[in-house]
This record gives sequence, C-alpha cells and structure tokens, in this order.
Amino acid sequence: MSNFLPISHEDMVSRGWYYCDFLLVTGDAYIDHPSFGTAIISRVLEDAGFRVAILSQPNFTNEQDFLAMGRPRYAVLVNAGNIDSMVAHYTAAKKRRHDDAYTPGGVGGKRPDRAVTVYSMLARKAFPDTPVVIGGIEASLRRFAHYDYWSDQVMPSVLSSSGADALMYGMSEHAVVEMAKNFKAGKKGNNLWRGIRGMGYFAHPGEEIPFPSVDCPSYEDVLADKAAYARSVKLQYDQADHVHGKAVLQPHGKRIFVQNPPALPLTTAEMDKVYSLPYARAYHPSYEALGGVPAIQEVQFSIIHNRGCFGACNFCALAFHQGRYIQARSHESVIREAEQIARRPDFKGYIHDVGGPTANFRFPACKKQETHGLCINKRCLFPQACGNLEADHRDYLSLLRKLRQIPGVKKVFVRSGLRYDYMMADDNDEFFLELVKHHISGQLKVAPEHMSDNALYYMGKPSFSVYEKFRERYTRINEKLGKKQYLVPYLMSSHPGATLDDAILLAQYLNRVGYMPEQVQDFYPTPGTLSTAMYYTGLDPRTMKPVYVAKTAEEKAMQRALLQWRRPDKRPVILAALKKAGREDLIGFGKECLIRPSRGERGHAPIAAPSGRFSKGGKAKNERRGSSAVPAKGTGASKPTRKKGWAKPKKKK
Repeated sequence: MSNFLPISHEDMVSRGWYYCDFLLVTGDAYIDHPSFGTAIISRVLEDAGFRVAILSQPNFTNEQDFLAMGRPRYAVLVNAGNIDSMVAHYTAAKKRRHDDAYTPGGVGGKRPDRAVTVYSMLARKAFPDTPVVIGGIEASLRRFAHYDYWSDQVMPSVLSSSGADALMYGMSEHAVVEMAKNFKAGKKGNNLWRGIRGMGYFAHPGEEIPFPSVDCPSYEDVLADKAAYARSVKLQYDQADHVHGKAVLQPHGKRIFVQNPPALPLTTAEMDKVYSLPYARAYHPSYEALGGVPAIQEVQFSIIHNRGCFGACNFCALAFHQGRYIQARSHESVIREAEQIARRPDFKGYIHDVGGPTANFRFPACKKQETHGLCINKRCLFPQACGNLEADHRDYLSLLRKLRQIPGVKKVFVRSGLRYDYMMADDNDEFFLELVKHHISGQLKVAPEHMSDNALYYMGKPSFSVYEKFRERYTRINEKLGKKQYLVPYLMSSHPGATLDDAILLAQYLNRVGYMPEQVQDFYPTPGTLSTAMYYTGLDPRTMKPVYVAKTAEEKAMQRALLQWRRPDKRPVILAALKKAGREDLIGFGKECLIRPSRGERGHAPIAAPSGRFSKGGKAKNERRGSSAVPAKGTGASKPTRKKGWAKPKKKK
C-alpha cells in the first residue's frame, strides 16, 4: 500500500511518520486517480514536500475518527468529494437517493448532508487551535451568499456556516501550495491567504485588501431583496476572470467575505506535471472486500486533456468553478498517460474517453482572451458563434490520431461533452469525419437540451437551428462512411424561462422525428449558477427582466411528461397539460396528435404540419439523461417529411 497516501495511524507509522502536515478530509472514498480532486490536491502537496494524510468518509456523528492520525502540524483541509453532497443525496424532486457511486459498494449514507459544514465543525471540535480550510466543488459553489434549493432559502457563505478559517475555490493547485508555504514560513491569521488568488476569507472593515476590489450586495441585502440577489450573481460572474477580475467583497454582518481574484490558469507545463504525479490510478485496496468503488469505472481507462469551458451554459456550474478559460495538456503528457493505461493488465484495448468539461476544446476561444481576458456581457457561442472564435479541431484530431497508434490500443472513444455548436463553427469536415469513423461506439451524445429558442435563450444555448444543421451533417457523414450510428440528445424540462407551450413544441418535434427519451432531467437548481438565480428570483441576471419559472410539482410534472408522451402512465398529466394550454387539437388520431382521446370522446382528425420554424420565441456539468437514440439516417432534415420518422398510433386492444 506504499503507493497510496496514509489513511490510518498504522500507515503513517509504516512510513516513519509521527505527524502529518495536512489532514485532508473528504466525503468520497479514497481513489488515487487524477479525475478526483482529493488525489490531485494531496499529490500536489506531496510533490511540494509536505506530508498529507487522507481521512475518507469519517464517522460524522462524533469527532473520534478525526483524532486517529493525530493533530496535523498546519491545517485540516476539507472537501465534500467530487460531487456536491446534496446533489449526491437528492434528486431534482428532492427525493433521497439510495446509492452513492463514490462510496465502497455504492452504499448511500456514508457522508452527511452539507458535508463541508459538518466535517469542518467536527475538525474544529477535534483540533480547536488548528486552522480549517475548505475547498472542492461544494465549497466553491457556495462561497458567496447563495440560494439553497433543498431548504428553499438564501444561505450565507459556506465559510460562515462551516466556521472554517478560509476557502479555496476553483481548481486549487496554485492556491494550496502557496498557502502551505505560508504555513511553513510561520505566517498567521489572514496573512496566510490574504494575497493568494483563488482563496476567500473573512475580513473586518478597514482591513487591508491587497487586490483592487468591487463591492457585492451584502448577505443581508440579498436575503431581503431578490433583485439584489440577481445583481450579486451577475457581478460574481463578471469578476470570474484571471485577467481583469477583481476581489469581490460581500458583507456578512460585521464581517466582510473577501473573494480574492481567480487563480492564474495552469500553464501547459504545470498541467502536465500535475497529471504526471505518482497516482495509483485505483481505489484504496481496503475497499476491495466491500465491493470496490463504482465511480472508478467511468474514469479508469479515460483521460482528461483539458479544463474549463467557454460554452458557459447558464445552468452549468463549470463556468463558476473551473472557469471559461481553457487549459490543456501537451500531446506528450496525454500519450504518456495512455501508454500507462495500455500497460495495465486489466486494460482491454479501449480508451473510454479523451475528454474534459468539453472534449473538443483545446485552446482559448480567441487570442484576445490570453491578454484581455473574458468578455463581459458577451459569450463565445451564444446566441451564435462569436466572430472572433477560432474554431479549429486540428490539434485535437492530431492528438486522437497519435493515441490510436499506441500499441495495445484498439479503439479511442470520445464520450464526454462534445460541443456540437463549436463543431459547426468549424468549416473543415476532417475532424467530424474521423470522429464518426473512429471515435463513436454506435451513438454520439450531445446536449441540445431543448428545441424552443425561447427556452434555449434562458439556458444560454444557441438556436435549435444549429442542432438541426449538425444532425443533417452527422447524417450525411454517416451515410458517406456507410455507417448507421445514432444521436442521443440530452433534454431538460422546467428550466427557468421554459413555458408549458415550449414543452409542447418540444413534444411535437420529438413526435415528428419519432423519438422519445427514456429519461428526462428536470432542471436542478444547484448553487452558484445564473439559472439558479433565475429560478429563485424570477429575474434574468443578465437583463433584470422577469422570467417565468415552473416551480410547482404540477408544472414540472407537465413539462416532464410531455417529453415522454408515449408512456401510458403519463397520459393523465399530458391530457391535463394540453387542456391547460388550450391545445386540445393535439388530442386525436392524427400524426400531429400526442395522445388519443379517452373512450367516448371525439378525437381530432389529422391536421397539416405547421409551416416554418417550430419556435419563434426568445432572442436566440457529479445526473444525466436517457439511453434511447435517434437514428441518424432519415431524421436529419430540419423540416421532417410525413413519410419518415413519425410516431405511429398504438392499435386498440
């Protein structure tokens, strides 16, 4: 077990350690793999010369487990794990989940709700005089006063509720090493993190702030006023840039939460080093008797080659956590990792993914971002591709070609987060052709999310016409290569701004192309996103204009059911939805109809397909949806004909 970091007092003694510098507490099982934040942060600290012990999924009813490896010399570091603990525990309908892929045997309940807060309190109880520093995605997304969906209230910064001393947000390699060096140098109090990018802490009025700063509406203001809340979220997004971003100050009572500017991106050389550290690339052997850890299965033979996403969908937390600026590893670094994977005795020849937040991003969206930072009030791909966007897949394609040539590698798949709108901005078909030919396992998953341009506007997604053109192009290429492969569209219901009429438009479209998703994801209001701000306030932070929000169980059920109109159990809800919307014309026997009338009712005769676009509205990121697929062939036309792809009415029994 020497290749794993210590998880017990016995492990420490075997290394000749009688103390550790940092005790890292996590809500996940200990998986020493670079897809897991705990592994990265602990290995980065180790590489910098510090001793790190891992306390994984401790008993959260008392502090005894925290004491087992003794008091750390410098600090306790706390994260909830790779996924927010509340998302790990509850569905979008707030129903309790029964399993947890990040726990040995997939067993649920091994981490507490609001794990960062609970663990921090226990750490403070165990070591009253030892600093506690929180980080990871749960802390990162809750760093400011935020709307909490599960309690339906605005909560203060998690730094306040947890009682921790400081907070790291985003990807924290730079921040954690700089902080560790400050500890070693004997610094105390806020001097430990005052000047460190990517950190947050509480200061008192008049205390020196070493960065230019902007004032954010206070916790008390956003608690009392939804408009102030919306403005605060917009300001936080505007400052989430390493070039022009300032420190953000948000008063909480008599104290001020200070968010230092974002950390500088890792250079290619720095990122290569992070991924070259001596990870065991496996879960700790002690979990084997418990059935292993399911989360490893998705990443064991996958490779992360980039970070960040300039797609920046409003509902996705990535823009607020990893940022919109792209960081990427060198080809050599990725190839070395692939060669390591290929030498594993359990490797079957298939690299499951070469991806990241968005797999086909290798460079910043444009040269301007490198020197001037990210544009405020402007997106790279929304509402359409920016004129400065450099859509070029040649480097990514070159990397995939090299990976295909590694001895022992039979197939290299791309399964994560391809942005089809970015692909459509690239006029060169070379990448598209090879993607279809070599890197798809029968189906390609993409995320149009909706087809109503009104709904897509509030999502921060491009017009549906872009997806239609992409599907046509995908169909053409498959036909050219003699392949019959499928598109799996991810779809979302009840996003703020999406109305019942929008859901009906989407149902009509799906009926026309003969596709019904097996599962539909309701919008999930996770902390820190623009969409969550819309959900809570009923305002669009970008414009401060009112937004319709489906909040009641009935409204959500109607939108979700409409996307699964073929399911018999959804019929009462669909019937109610169509009547509520005044769309009884969709109840009948025609090809356009979604459901048949009840016995004894008169149904509508077939009606002509509406002309033109299906939608005219709008200004046109650890739970995903469905496994059904849309056939590429015969469903790619933007105006489907009546001859192909229509849903057929069921025969009467």
